[in-house]
Amino acid sequence: MTDENTHFGFQSVPLGEKQGKVNEVFRSVASRYDIMNDLMSAGLHRLWKDALVSTLRPPRDRPFRHLDVAGGTGDVAFRILDESGPQTRVTVLDINGEMLKVGAERAGHRYEGRIDFVEANAEELPLESKTYDAYTIAFGIRNVPRIDAALREAHRVLKPGGRFLCLEFSKVDVPVLDKIYDAYSFNVIPKLGGMVTGDAESYQYLVESIRRFPTPAAFARMIEEAGFKRVTHRTLTAGVVAIHSGWKI
Repeated sequence: MTDENTHFGFQSVPLGEKQGKVNEVFRSVASRYDIMNDLMSAGLHRLWKDALVSTLRPPRDRPFRHLDVAGGTGDVAFRILDESGPQTRVTVLDINGEMLKVGAERAGHRYEGRIDFVEANAEELPLESKTYDAYTIAFGIRNVPRIDAALREAHRVLKPGGRFLCLEFSKVDVPVLDKIYDAYSFNVIPKLGGMVTGDAESYQYLVESIRRFPTPAAFARMIEEAGFKRVTHRTLTAGVVAIHSGWKI
């Protein structure tokens, strides 16, 4: 693979083409995305997102500015707003307008004045430096063509003392279960995606993208290279997912 190419699932594609391909995946499945998350994970994605927000521990008694990237449908943002005080403000940023539309419709008027939705690229955030108290990205970083650029941007927009948290699929670390997980992922999820969304190919890509994502240790090194300190990770559900943490010192 050359510097001009990257992976799109198991395919090698020109770096400049990946974002458009990813955009088409999520445009295609946006309206049924949350339903598919429930079906694919048997509802576990809800517990994983709860764990992410519990790790964040948003405050209830002071102003708090939060940035949730690749969070178009609002799942993480709504949890943060529900668990924090009235002075919390959340910006949901996603490159895909269809996903943001779903999130805005779901939010309705529940969080009036406390949430905004921004269509932008994680690699080039149209946001001021040292603005946010925390940054989350759930199941989105593996879809970014230039992960290192997105991590540097996360570091840039955080205030000193700000926290980066990433929830992402990881490597199943239990013998036998890993084989079952692979069989389920490649044989069931694309077919399920085809039935529910009419787009099996997008879910084939999503399954493949999980396998191409760096190991937790390798991703931790990338977070450190972006400037973060006290970088840690912990796995959940036998290693199916991991929560990665870093601090801007």
